[in-house]
Amino acid sequence: MKVVVNWSLCDGNGNCAAAAPEIFALDDDDQLQVLQESFGEELRAKAEAAVRSCPKNALSLSD
Repeated sequence: MKVVVNWSLCDGNGNCAAAAPEIFALDDDDQLQVLQESFGEELRAKAEAAVRSCPKNALSLSD
């Protein structure tokens, strides 16, 4: 599984980092950092929660 970020929509609000800190983080300038672009099934639920939590719909998942 892979996370896809539409960088033109992302505003760095951090909901995804709160939902899936193994995958996302905010840097000191509140810019989104993708810690793991690809990940295993064990993080699927957290990744899906992160996608749902994004108010800008900037995140999606692909297989």
